Amino acid sequence: MSNQHLIALDLDGTLLNEKKEISTRTKETILKAKEEGHIVCIATGRPYRASLQYYNELSLNTPIVNFNGAFVHHPTNSSFGYHHTPMDKQTAKAIIETCEAFRVQNIMVEVIDDFYLRYLDKMIIDTFTMGQSPVKHGNLHSLLDEDPTSILVHPKEDHVQELRKLLQDAHAEVIDQRMWGAPWHVIEIIRAGIHKAVGLKKIADYYQIPKERIIAFGDEDNDLEMLEYAGKGVAMGNGIKEAKQVAKFVTATNEEEGIALFLEEELGISLHS
Repeated sequence: MSNQHLIALDLDGTLLNEKKEISTRTKETILKAKEEGHIVCIATGRPYRASLQYYNELSLNTPIVNFNGAFVHHPTNSSFGYHHTPMDKQTAKAIIETCEAFRVQNIMVEVIDDFYLRYLDKMIIDTFTMGQSPVKHGNLHSLLDEDPTSILVHPKEDHVQELRKLLQDAHAEVIDQRMWGAPWHVIEIIRAGIHKAVGLKKIADYYQIPKERIIAFGDEDNDLEMLEYAGKGVAMGNGIKEAKQVAKFVTATNEEEGIALFLEEELGISLHS
């Protein structure tokens, strides 16, 4: 098809409503877009294990961007390649030491789909890891023996800004950090220069889709580069101010079928035809 688009979907706050579900209309619209020949992919900060259920729910057969671009692969087609861009292990250990000195509430180190925890915490396991248990927990400095994909730090709320500044001053050249919104106040750390647009470009190149035919939806600061990169970057109505500033379009919120409304109009999708 001559106007085939690549549609990239962030998960939390974008594709998913507050119940962490895909609404019926949004799902029907996305399935109709696929049926009409458009390519749909997921681009998320989540690890693969925590996005697989939505990948399957949309019956996707495309590459997926996880960890904000630090891990990009095609679950069913190895010809796409396996793109893992972890941070250096020594850098990770230095960051862990800094966080320990701050007496943070917890640290989670992810290596693709395995993870290590500083303190065993059932709530974190249930919330972030789909109930999967950590490979190990305890002294991460001694447990970590490979380059990690990402580090999640859960500081005390009143320490967040101070810790972020300290990490920035010490490691700005080698890491990028993102802030998760309330209620978590989690700092997510990945290798410098890695973001969702890096992963999305790999997928666009694979399908030979030009930038002007990429539609990307997002709401948070880890979506900014992707919204800017896409020819049609779309911020959700519930998105942060910066997302709306870099996006070319703003749609309704994730609770108001924002994705469905935009795609139906932009691609001329009718659910009743």
